[in-house]
Amino acid sequence: MTLASLTPQAALPSPSTAVWQLGPVPIRAYALCIVAGIVVACLVTEYRLRRRGVAPGAVLDIAVWAVPAGIIGARIYHVITSPDKYFGTGGNPVAALYIWEGGLGIWGAVAGGAVGAWLAARQLGIPFAVVADALAPGLPLAQAVGRLGNWFNNELYGGRTTLPWGLEIHRMDPDNPGQALRDEAGQPIVEPGLYHPTFAYEALWNIGVALLVLAVDRRFRLGRGRAFAVYVMGYTAGRFWIELMRTDEATEILGVRLNVWTSALVFLGALVYFLRVRGPREYVVPIPADAPVPATGGGNVSQRDLSRTETSPDLAAPRGYRVVGEEQFRAYRETGTMPDGPVGEDGPALESDGPEADAARDGVGSSRDVDTGPRSTDRDG
Repeated sequence: MTLASLTPQAALPSPSTAVWQLGPVPIRAYALCIVAGIVVACLVTEYRLRRRGVAPGAVLDIAVWAVPAGIIGARIYHVITSPDKYFGTGGNPVAALYIWEGGLGIWGAVAGGAVGAWLAARQLGIPFAVVADALAPGLPLAQAVGRLGNWFNNELYGGRTTLPWGLEIHRMDPDNPGQALRDEAGQPIVEPGLYHPTFAYEALWNIGVALLVLAVDRRFRLGRGRAFAVYVMGYTAGRFWIELMRTDEATEILGVRLNVWTSALVFLGALVYFLRVRGPREYVVPIPADAPVPATGGGNVSQRDLSRTETSPDLAAPRGYRVVGEEQFRAYRETGTMPDGPVGEDGPALESDGPEADAARDGVGSSRDVDTGPRSTDRDG
């Protein structure tokens, strides 16, 4: 009995080309998939941010910070967890900067992207938890799209299988990245047997995680970053068992792949956060750029001009945001009047942000003003 007799006729093919030349410029399939994933995440996040009261286009300002920081974080994680290639015997430290040669770690991408998003949220005056919860279903969808890049690269597959969805793998040319080796007849060389498409398993799992986040968030109206915690738990649970199926080289601790340990630890951290953190969902009301700052002890209540469209300047570039509860947000949407009076049970607990911020709040009750002007303070607490 030969391996060929055990191999089913049905199989998933793999591309033999992952890089195309447009003149002197290489067009990489993996990069296109990453860009497409970023677009998907931005579209979903933009929609969810607008439903929380954030002005149109804010997601682009966030992406300008989060995407580069995510790429840097992903590369740093890869270099730290695979140091021999760069700092070991015969390694090339300068190659750590060659990001186009591959090597990005999702854990570093999420951590770096979170730092970038936090910085952007501070600049825009949006509570970071609002941004994180809005991103929660879009991020796994982006990861699912990005995993298609591994299919083009003929990488990140598992062990041998005889299942009908077994994957054909090409033997790639180390001297011509992105191209399969070819035989004398010019045909791409295929590795013997079929393999588990673990990248496809992860892509499908991530789509399921996105649907889970949407369902749980809709049912329980999560806030304070808890929707993002659901994403983290869902993703790491899948990454744990999928990582065990992979056969590519990886750093190991006690005979177990490093990413398996990371998945378990991150899952536990997200679970603890989800169970310990409580609080209602936060909404924000944009403060128009031309709105006067409420005077101490005054009773002025700013109002939105309902005759303006959603893309009017006061929403496109607000001076800051006021954090309100769900009922207050609904009332604002219906009447256009800035919420006044104390935040009810549906609103967030209030904390002092300093004398200047307290003075700004005196004129508008107990709702929080988040201003991006010279009086900028940290209101993410």
